[in-house]
Parts: sequence; C-alpha cells; structure tokens
Amino acid sequence: MLKTLRKKLITIRESAAMALDNIRSNKVRSFLTLLGIMIGVMAVITLISTVSGVSGTISSSFSDMGVGTLTVSVTGSDLKTGMTPEDLQVITELENVDGVVPSISLNGRVSYGNNVQTGMSVSGKNAYYFDLNGEMIIQGRTLNFIDDDNRSYVCVISQKIVDEFFLGINPVGETLYVSGLPFTIVGRYEEDSGGGIASIFMGSPDVMIPYTTAMKVNNSNEVTSFTVYLKDGADSAAAKEEIEDAMDVLFDFEEDCYTVASMESIEETMNTMTTMLSSLLAGIASIALLVGGIGIMNMMLTTVTERTTEIGLKKALGAVPGQIQMQFLLESFLLSMIGGLLGVAFGLALSYWLCQLLGTNFVLNMGAIALGVGFSAAVGIIFGWAPARKASRLNPIDALRAV
Repeated sequence: MLKTLRKKLITIRESAAMALDNIRSNKVRSFLTLLGIMIGVMAVITLISTVSGVSGTISSSFSDMGVGTLTVSVTGSDLKTGMTPEDLQVITELENVDGVVPSISLNGRVSYGNNVQTGMSVSGKNAYYFDLNGEMIIQGRTLNFIDDDNRSYVCVISQKIVDEFFLGINPVGETLYVSGLPFTIVGRYEEDSGGGIASIFMGSPDVMIPYTTAMKVNNSNEVTSFTVYLKDGADSAAAKEEIEDAMDVLFDFEEDCYTVASMESIEETMNTMTTMLSSLLAGIASIALLVGGIGIMNMMLTTVTERTTEIGLKKALGAVPGQIQMQFLLESFLLSMIGGLLGVAFGLALSYWLCQLLGTNFVLNMGAIALGVGFSAAVGIIFGWAPARKASRLNPIDALRAV
C-alpha cells in the first residue's frame, strides 16, 4: 500500500516537473495564456476587497453616529402633511427621548455684496442640534432656543462660505443673503461631526439657520423629517414603539403617514445592498475567468498536437494513459494556478491602492482570496481535462507516424 502510494507521489512529482519545464520553455505563450486567468482573478479580488472596505467604513460611520438615534420621515395624510413645532415637542417629551433635530433644506442661493453663488446647501437646525455639536463652532456663537422661538434671521456658516465670501474679513456680524433674505452671521463652524445620515453622504451644510426661520422662508409650518436622539441606556426597539404610538395619535391613526427607522435597520439594509452589489460585480468579473479557461484549453490542445511524437514514444516505452493524462492535466492546472496567484497578488495591491484613494479601510478578505484561488484551480482542471484526455487516448503507432 505504502509502496503504491509512494510510486504515485513520485509520478505526480515527475509530471509536475515536466509540466513546469514545458511552461518555462514556452514563456511568452504561457504568459499570454495565463493572462486571462490573472485578469479575471484580479478583477474578482479587487471588486470584493474594495467593496468590503467601503461597506466597512460606511458601517463604522453608522455605528459611530447611529447609537441612540432614530430617523423619522413623514409622508403625511390628506389632513396633516408634516410635523409642527408643537408635534415635535410631543416627541421630545416621550420617556425614552432626549431631544429631536428637525432638518429643513432651503434654496441654495447665497450672496454677499456682488458675489452671488447658487447650489449652496442651506439647512434649518434647532438649538438642540448645537447642544449636541457645540464644539463644532470655532468662532462666534451657536444658534439657540431664543433664535428658534423668535424665528430670528441669523445664521452660522461653514469654512467654505468664509473662503468664498469673506477672505480677509471677520464674517461674524456681517449680513449674508440666503434665498434673497438678509441673515446676520453669528458664528462659524468646522466640519459637521454628527448631523445625521445626510452628513455621511452629502457632507456638512454650507449655512445653518434656525429651523423655525427655515419653515417661515418656505411658507410652511411643518417639517417632514427629523432625527430623534434617545436617552442614555434607552432601548432602541422600545423607543421606536413609543414614537410610533405617539405618531399614530398625531396622525389620527392614518396608515402610511410616516416611517421610523433605526440606524441598525439602515445599516443592515446597506450591508445587504453592498453584498448583492459585490456578488453581482464578482459574477461579471468571473466572465474573464471563463475566457481565460478557453485560452488554456486552446493552448493545451495545441500542446498535445505539437507533442504527439513525445506522447507516442512515452507510450511505446510503457507509459499508461493515466500517466499521460496526469501530465497534461497538471500542466493545465499549474498554468491556471500561476495566473490565479498572480491575480490575487495584483488584485490585493490594486484594492489597497483604491482604498487609500477613496479614504476607506483596506480589508484583507480571505473569502475573496479563497474564491479566486478556487476558481483558478477549477478552471485549470475543467478546461484542461479534454486536452489531457485526448493526449491519453492517442494510439502510440499513429503518434509515432507523426514524426
């Protein structure tokens, strides 16, 4: 038994050595053949690793900012289209709620003197928002409850607005026109550190004004979206149920008037979407592997034709069909694996570079590496099987006549 096993191992080793010699003797042709496999594996590794890095960074951002918050979107009913400040006060007074932050967007037309800019992001916030993020103010003061109650025409501005309008000028106390209305600048802030989901995807607003003033500018008494901040230690599920009960009362138990989403559910949805996207892209990239496999089959069929005489001599000297088949199958397998391993190396390097470029964390995805190597092995065996079988079935006399 051991003798038979040892004999087989020696045969496999010799076949592998001959396969490597043949690959080395045809370097250019071998390289061009394995190029397809290499590109396919590199694409799969790059896509999966990069998407993993991006989704990991997004999940981390959600986790950092999403603990203890719920997001409410109001679609309204025929009788009630949104939430009034009094309605928001009802939500604020719930047992598990610490406060709410409404968000209202305005026309982005901003001007100072003769300098007029459009496309700026202007958002209405309340004083509670600045209680949470007061450290973001680096000059002047925050918006406060008096501004909310009086619907004051005051604003705080970002560094982007300073760079655009106030180079060399102290902006605090100046008048900035927002949507054609004069607002007194009372403060300047740095990058938003926790304003909600929008800040992840859209960045900080350029100008923030009291939300009650924003409602007045929009000729509305209602808001349609707001973030609920829960008290320390509050159970998210219980708070969500509590908010939904209050919203049902406010909307007279009409259906489909609002949605309450927790960060956990949004994060779960994001993870599902990124997984589906990653699988789809990997599936598309796998087409390159199929093309690479066809290239390997073509090369191996050519090799069998070129080495017909060699096959005939080996059979005439006693080689059995299984040994011939193993030699060519090993050659196909090794060729595919070399391409696969090169693809893994280049794919990891490319995904690392892309993650650095995108500013996301690089994640070494072992599943993607295993998938790439496994695909390479499978392609080498599947597409090398037919040429190897053809070689093993050659008649030694016919093969020797090919001299």
